[in-house]
Amino acid sequence: MRMNEFTDKYAKIIFVDPGLGLTPPYDLAALRESLPLDRKPVTRTYTLRRADAASQQLTIDFVVHGDEGIAAPWAAHAEPGDILTMSGAGGAYRPDPDSDWHLFAGDESALPAICSALEALPADARGIAYLETCDPGEYLDATPPSGMEVTWLHRPQPGSKPGLLADALLAGPWLAGRADVFAHGERESMKAVRAVLRPRLGEGDQLSLSGYWAAGRTEDVFQSEKRQPIGQI
Repeated sequence: MRMNEFTDKYAKIIFVDPGLGLTPPYDLAALRESLPLDRKPVTRTYTLRRADAASQQLTIDFVVHGDEGIAAPWAAHAEPGDILTMSGAGGAYRPDPDSDWHLFAGDESALPAICSALEALPADARGIAYLETCDPGEYLDATPPSGMEVTWLHRPQPGSKPGLLADALLAGPWLAGRADVFAHGERESMKAVRAVLRPRLGEGDQLSLSGYWAAGRTEDVFQSEKRQPIGQI
C-alpha cells in the first residue's frame, strides 16, 4: 500500500465471498465481470487511524453494530492471521501550520482522521472540535493541544440528528484569524454544516468538507449517488 503525508488517509478494503475459495491478490475486473450480482466483490472505505510504514502496520477503527453490513461483522469476528485485502492510501488533508486556528467537526466516521490531525498539530495550536457520538464514554484516541476546546455532541444513533453539528457551529464562537476547517461525516449533516460555514468563511480560510457516508444507504448506493443531485454537498 502506498503511504502519504495526509492525516485523513484512507484505504479501500475489498471483501470477496469466502465461498469462492479465492486467494488474494484478486483480479477485481475479471471477478466483477464474471460473477453474479450477489457474489461480486464489495469495497468499503475506511480512514486509517495510524500507518507505520517502517513496521508495516496499520490501525483501522471499525464501528461494530451487530450483524448488519459486511465490514463490521468481519471486524467483530476477526482473529490474528486473517487476511484483509485493501488498496490505497488516499487522502487530501493535513492541518495547515500557517493557519491561526483550527476547527474540526465530525461524527464517529471522522474520528480517526480528526484524532490524527490533532496529533499532528503543534503544541501551541488553538481551535475548536465538535465531535458527534452516541457513546457516553466520549472516547478520544488522541491528546489535543491545550489550546483546543473539545465539545461532545450526543444523539441516540448515527445519522439520527443531521442538524446537530450545524447547530453547535452556529451557536459557538468563531475565532479571530485565518481558519483551517475540517468537517466530515454523514452526508445530510455535512450539507447543514456547509450552509452554516458558508457565510462565516473569509478570504484565506481553508475548508475540507465531505460526506463519508449517508444514513440509510450502503456504501455502494452512497458512492453511486455522489454523481446525482441527491448526493452532492
